[in-house]
Order: sequence, then structure tokens, then C-alpha cells
Amino acid sequence: MTDVVIFNEVDCENGKKLGVVTLNSPQSLNALSGEMIALLYPQLLTWQLQDDIAAVFLQGEGDKAFCAGGDIVHLYEAMKNNSLKNSISTEDKIKALITDKNFSPEIEDYFTQEYQLDYLIHSFNKPFIVWGSGIVMGGGLGMLVGGSHRVVTESSRIAMPEIGIGLFPDVGGSYFLNKMPAGCGLFLVLTGASINAADAKYCQLADYFIEQQHKDKFLEQLTIINWGETIPLNHDKAAQLLQEFEQGSVSKLPTSLLREHQTFISQLVEKQDLSEIVAAILSVEIEGKWFSRAQKSLKNGSALSAQLAYSQLQLGKGMSLADCLRMELNLAVKCGHFGEFLEGVRALLIDKDNSPKWQYPSVELIDENVLDWFFESKWSKAAHPLAKLG
Repeated sequence: MTDVVIFNEVDCENGKKLGVVTLNSPQSLNALSGEMIALLYPQLLTWQLQDDIAAVFLQGEGDKAFCAGGDIVHLYEAMKNNSLKNSISTEDKIKALITDKNFSPEIEDYFTQEYQLDYLIHSFNKPFIVWGSGIVMGGGLGMLVGGSHRVVTESSRIAMPEIGIGLFPDVGGSYFLNKMPAGCGLFLVLTGASINAADAKYCQLADYFIEQQHKDKFLEQLTIINWGETIPLNHDKAAQLLQEFEQGSVSKLPTSLLREHQTFISQLVEKQDLSEIVAAILSVEIEGKWFSRAQKSLKNGSALSAQLAYSQLQLGKGMSLADCLRMELNLAVKCGHFGEFLEGVRALLIDKDNSPKWQYPSVELIDENVLDWFFESKWSKAAHPLAKLG
């Protein structure tokens, strides 16, 4: 059986080692499974404490994807057994939410472990280099954005497309989406818009652009660095090497459509409420496939997902990463119970009919009691599975 994650300790010239991690499930576009997380977390903890490991390099196997998101297909069966059906009326669903506590333990365990991994990457003390080439979505972006040195290439295609599956932008989205240029974070999650390497640098999801053809040479040069005993110095040495490689690739950096549209986007999302924002985005007549695809994703996506994303970003302003992840775990478990997420996965990845039957036809019709239920924590502060984060 093939290892879903491959770990290598590569010898460096000065006696230190480079920890190289490869997500090894190219047939699933390296979707982040529970098995992967269970392997990654303890190994990264070990390397963080291992004196001879100078830096970590994380990559995905194959040319198509670093990581296309969480392995939600494997969560489908768990949700089928524990989710409320979208076919029941809103009134009956509200009653069920109050009385039915049959939350899926598999959903809770998966997202708990994933968010712990994300937090570890964000807080990793040594240089943590993530090579984000190809498709980077959802859970893959959670790992990329946490790295201390984040690389994108000419093939990078990055998105938070949760609106299309009835989920919300998790893996710390409440935290990092709020740090983007005005309006960009909200626009990207409402529309699931795909962005390129230049966009990723512009909105602070990545630090360096290096052509894919230079990866092997870059890895070789990492082993030649005269790594020291001081971690801050090693961070500087990694950054210096990355800057040198970026200088040789900068002429290939694509145009940032996000930067070109940013002023316009910020005006669209400055409306008084979400319904006005949605109407403004959908009513715009503008040339260009990128924006029209974004409009289509918003129009066809889950209104509940749009509302959850809007509310979580409002609440996440000023919150720590740990607090954002705690809020998101509560949302994730409740999404696994409510039925919208189940329906989105069914339509996109199981039956593949691309015709999800969403609970709400528009954001205006979402019941306030349902929204309150989503953001009411199912745990006390002390009992929260992520209570010890931060």
C-alpha cells in the first residue's frame, strides 16, 4: 500500500537536515484525508523539537495539485447518518435543531485534527516552506497560508470554493481573509473565485513566486545553506535563497486580476447588508471571464454558505487565529449536521449532477433562529476540543 504522506530527512552539507514532506495522493489531487493528518501532525511536532532539523519543506506529489482541499468524500457517509434532510420544512428543521443533538463524531474528529494541524503550521518555530503549485483549495490553502515561507508558481490556482458545497471558508479563513486588501476576502468567498500566483501575493496568501522548473534546484540549494543554531537567522537564510530564486522568475509572474479589480470589488462589498452585496455583485455587467465565472458561482451557490461566510468574517475581525479556529470548528460540526453540506457534496462529488437542492433560495430568507444556532457554541469554553490552542 502506498504511503499517503512521505517523509524524508535530507542531509545538508553542514550536518543539519531538511525535513521534506510530500502529500502522496495525486489521484485525489492530494486531498487532505484524516489518515494524512494523523501522520503529519506527530511528525511535524517531532521535527520542531529535533535539533538537527533546520527547516521543513512541504509539497504535493504530481504536477496538478499541492492539495485540492479536505477529503470531504470520506465525510459523506458520516454526514448521511447524522445530518438533517434538506427536504424537511424550515419550521420542522428549527424544531429538530433544538431537540436533535445527534452530531457526527467523525465530522468533529476530522475538523478538530485538521485545525490543530493548521495551527501547528502557523506557529511552527523553524522555517516552514510550502510549495503551493497547481490546485490549492480549502484545506490545502489552510496549510499554504500557515507556512513561514509560502511559494506559488505559474500553475498555482487558488480558491476557497465552499459556497459551492454548502460549507464556509474554514481552516482559519475568519483570520486570514480579514487581512486581505479591502473587500477581497469577502468577494473571494462569496464567489469562490479562482486566483493565480500574482493574486495570491497581492492578497497575502503567498510570499514568493518561483517557476515550477526551478523546484529541484531550489531543494538542492536548501541543502547547501550554512544553517545555524539560531532559528531567526535560519528564517533569514531561507528568505534570502527564496528571494534569489524569485528574481530569476519574476518576468513570468502573471497579471493580477484581483489587483486590477480591487477598487471596484471594495465598492461592491461596502453595502449595508449581505443581500445588497449579493445583488450588487450579480447585477454588474462587466467583460471578462474571471468576473463572470465569479458571478455564476455566487448565483448557483448556497445562500446559507454565503451568510455563514459573511457573518464569520464580521465576527472574526480582531480575533486571534486560535479563537477563529474555535469558532470555525463549531460551524463545521453544525454544517455536518444541518444538511446543506451533505447536499453540496452529493451534488458535486457523489451523484455529480451539479444540481444541489439548497435549503434557502436567497440570503433574505434565512431564518435568524437558524443563523443564531450555527454561531452558538455546542461546547463550554473549557470543554471545547480546541481549548488549548494558543
